[in-house]
Amino acid sequence: MNKNIKKFFKSKNFSTRVLPIILIIILGVIAYFSFASSEKTIKESEALIKSEKFINDFLMNGGSASIEGLEKEYGMYKLKINIGSGELVDSYITKDGKLFFPQALNIDEIYANNSGDLSQSESVSVKSDKPVVELFVMSHCPYGTQMEKAILPAINTLGDSISFDIKFNSYAMHGETELNEQMLQYCLMEEQEDIFLDYLECFLVDGDSERCLAANNINKSSLDNCISNVDEEYSIISDFENNVNYQGSYPGFNIFASDNERYGVQGSPTLVINGQTVSANRTPASLLSVICSAFTTQPDACSATLSTESPAPGFGTETTSASASTAACN
Repeated sequence: MNKNIKKFFKSKNFSTRVLPIILIIILGVIAYFSFASSEKTIKESEALIKSEKFINDFLMNGGSASIEGLEKEYGMYKLKINIGSGELVDSYITKDGKLFFPQALNIDEIYANNSGDLSQSESVSVKSDKPVVELFVMSHCPYGTQMEKAILPAINTLGDSISFDIKFNSYAMHGETELNEQMLQYCLMEEQEDIFLDYLECFLVDGDSERCLAANNINKSSLDNCISNVDEEYSIISDFENNVNYQGSYPGFNIFASDNERYGVQGSPTLVINGQTVSANRTPASLLSVICSAFTTQPDACSATLSTESPAPGFGTETTSASASTAACN
């Protein structure tokens, strides 16, 4: 997208006066082109006068614009508009003089200039032969589960070429259910790591831990023993019940407290790669790209093609168009 288009779209005039008009135009444009073939075509001189008056009366908010050129394009009159800085913006008016389009975007040009990648994901500046990927979440935070669903395909693709850990925030925002689930997941990671990711993938579908434990043939006795020991060591449930070691109005969960402090973790999700906190679009493709940027030499798996769709927040298998979401539980 060229700088003139960006400037026009970011201007106060566009956001306060032009945008509402665009929305109205969109609603009428289909009907217009369906019935406009019989409408009278106005002269180019009339189009210039009418457009300039309309722009200055309704779109410039006290400023002044002038039209410095007109030509025919796409069945309309294309206008070269000087919006006051000497820079020109292309706009359009229909040949009957009834509809004005403040801006047209060339779809092919935009994709070409961005190489088809509109993500805002960061690259990792600290490289290593085996990147260390740490994802901090709350087990029932909808944005944490969204990130987990998005990252699992990338983790499975990269396999043993990376070190991956789910870690938990040092406070829980979703009550005793979340405290219990996080102890359960921690114990699975510690004692039955080979089936943890399978369990997690199952859990992210509907949040039913009992179903997922049974589905993965998890040793329940060993798991319960671990949970009991962890709870005793960190006083998680007793502190919750006695309002001890709360962070604000939320109970503490201090198993990864030192890591939370080291990285300045402020919410769920927080992604840390090779000790660097990074942001990434919540799509498998973007997360694979971000993780692969941390390799000294990228493995072949980094060329894998993964989904560019973002999982919806919360439990479930739906997707959403909000791939660049930065929403978090904090």
